[in-house]
Amino acid sequence: MTSVSSGTHGSPTVVAPGERGAIRIADRVVAKIAAQAAREALGTLPKDAVPPHATVVVHHDSARVRVHLELDYPSDIGARCAAVRRHVVERVGALVDMEVPEVAVHVERLHPAQTQGRA
Repeated sequence: MTSVSSGTHGSPTVVAPGERGAIRIADRVVAKIAAQAAREALGTLPKDAVPPHATVVVHHDSARVRVHLELDYPSDIGARCAAVRRHVVERVGALVDMEVPEVAVHVERLHPAQTQGRA
């Protein structure tokens, strides 16, 4: 795709790709994508859990992500956190074409499973 602009005499000129400008995606947009990816990776959340949220620092074409989430317990916490990391890297990379060298997962709360016979 080439971009065409009118010259000083009305004749079209082709603008080189490096001179066309750039798109900057706001940190908060990348954070929303990362939070949604974490929700997708976790599947069903515990009954009283707050949905995952994320904070992001974008530098050039790279995003460092921190995801805060709540998990049910007992569960394989390490495996669930690893699944979140993988999915966040994949989705952010696919949707905004950014490298994600770091995804820090912070488990804010564990929700114990309800046992029968509890008073």
